[in-house]
Amino acid sequence: MAAQTADILVIGAGMAGAAAAAHLAAHGRVVVLEREAQPGYHSTGRSAALFTETYGNATVRMMTRASRAFYDAWADGFAEYPILSPRGTLIYAPPEQMPALDAAWAEMSPLDSTIRRLDGADACALVPALRPERVMAAIFEPNAMDIDVHNLHQGYLRLFRRRGGTLATDAPVTALTRRGGAWLAATPQGEFAAPVVVNAAGAWADAVAALAGLPPIGLVPKRRTALIVAAPEGYDIRAWPMAIDAEETGYFKPEAGKLLVTPADETPVEPCDVQPEELDIAVAIDRLLQATTITVSRVERRWAGLRSFVGDKTPVAGFDPLADGFFWLAGQGGYGIMTAEGMARVTAGLIAEGAIPGDIAALGISAETLGPARFAGRR
Repeated sequence: MAAQTADILVIGAGMAGAAAAAHLAAHGRVVVLEREAQPGYHSTGRSAALFTETYGNATVRMMTRASRAFYDAWADGFAEYPILSPRGTLIYAPPEQMPALDAAWAEMSPLDSTIRRLDGADACALVPALRPERVMAAIFEPNAMDIDVHNLHQGYLRLFRRRGGTLATDAPVTALTRRGGAWLAATPQGEFAAPVVVNAAGAWADAVAALAGLPPIGLVPKRRTALIVAAPEGYDIRAWPMAIDAEETGYFKPEAGKLLVTPADETPVEPCDVQPEELDIAVAIDRLLQATTITVSRVERRWAGLRSFVGDKTPVAGFDPLADGFFWLAGQGGYGIMTAEGMARVTAGLIAEGAIPGDIAALGISAETLGPARFAGRR
């Protein structure tokens, strides 16, 4: 059977791949190849995303800023519900974490004039379940927002389909070769060919590159554990901000009337259908009990996801100098949901126009900053 042809193949239908494919479909025929039976099964479907323009390094923060206007304008036929909703973030410090809080204040306060430094009493007024003796001071970021991840992801997939894109599921790429000016991708659903392939395979991005005969970029998938417990009795948690300690050893936040809790673990693992470890669940509960008066009688749900980083924790987007038409879109780490729109526009700009969109470039984002040429063996 002859290969199905397109202008662009996108490997991976998680948030990064779906967003990029939706934008690229305005410029040509796009086919997305997804290894699982449904898009977003791994990191996207397991994300407890928060939108904040103070998180990550300078490049990540600018990419987040580049995404906000689109997320705010959800109503133009893209999403069914608002993508962002008010949440806020409270970074609190027990006595031993005051140096970390001071460092966070020095970094964050110039970025947003609404960020406030609080004493312990004001912090506990925002989250009354915090133990006063464990909160010496805090930082409150009122503009941090919850992200409706499913709504955003499905919006990109709908836009992709409206623009004529094709999604193939149960289609892991088993071979990837360059032949006659096109990439030929072999999958259980048949062969697909296009001059450009976008590697948006998440934790599997280095493995996809290996199929193409390319060296890795040093991607490290890291496990992040989360659990859901009942809301504490006697409290109305709906307006609570996300609460995280200054050294980022755990956080909790309201989630659909219950409480989402995580030990903020970052355990390196091989790419896989990652599952939570009992020890990490126990650590999450113990840290919650130490920080708050909340009791946990039962874990209602538990899961784990992968957050994949490269060494400099800056996302990767750009053509590989070692292979014509091979485009990396990887290494989003814990920032992939809040930067998805900006990264998708960068991807479409570089592929279709040969340049980053002007408004994003004006924020200080360059092709050199994001590109894979910055990694060893590619200069």
